[in-house]
Amino acid sequence: MLITILSWTWVGFGLLLILLVLLHSPKGDGMGGIAASGSSMFTSASSAEASLNRATWTCLSIFLSLAVILSAGWLK
Repeated sequence: MLITILSWTWVGFGLLLILLVLLHSPKGDGMGGIAASGSSMFTSASSAEASLNRATWTCLSIFLSLAVILSAGWLK
């Protein structure tokens, strides 16, 4: 029962982690930066970006902790 709950929690944190990573703003210009001139208007991270970074790292640490717990077989 506990393994099932932790497994579904692990899947949920995995999906949340994917969503949080996709919400991040791109850091580079990509291929569009070759032809574009000038620099980006937004060079510093805002408080929203800092909060998103904190949420992403927290979700990642919980996801990896659950992965270790579930794969080690400590709950059998």
